[in-house]
Amino acid sequence: MNKSAFHQLSYGVYVISTWDKGRATGCTANSAMQITSSPATIAVSINHDNYTNQCIQDTGKFAISILGEHSSPGIIGTFGFKSGKDCNKFDEVEHTVKGYLPVVSDACAYITCEVVDKMETSTHTVFLGRVLDADILKKDAPMTYSYYHNVIKGRSPKNAPTYIE
Repeated sequence: MNKSAFHQLSYGVYVISTWDKGRATGCTANSAMQITSSPATIAVSINHDNYTNQCIQDTGKFAISILGEHSSPGIIGTFGFKSGKDCNKFDEVEHTVKGYLPVVSDACAYITCEVVDKMETSTHTVFLGRVLDADILKKDAPMTYSYYHNVIKGRSPKNAPTYIE
């Protein structure tokens, strides 16, 4: 099987964030999608090994910061290649609180959600979230996963669903 074919699916690049006992935390993700428009429902897929997974389970809420093509690539590294167990990632990235959740300021848009259901796979939890709030932060084209790989020349962290060794 040629897993590179998965890179042809349309993905975005996101920071999924929540709280860890009052401290903002989050991780980079490429799997977020709208499930329904009414009621507005979003799904995100988070690896079991990501600290953010447990924090979302504990709080029952998450935010999606949608990164744009002009967002700093360093954000992806900060949230994708470090653990929130070991450092406060939001100390390195400018952010604000929207809908009571931490949001990356350099994103082009955000969506905040309350978990309404989840599905477990062997490696990931798919969280279904009822949208609480959403807005555009700046005019910028959303960064696609293809753009991240082909233009920025980024790589996937080992916990990403599309990671290829």
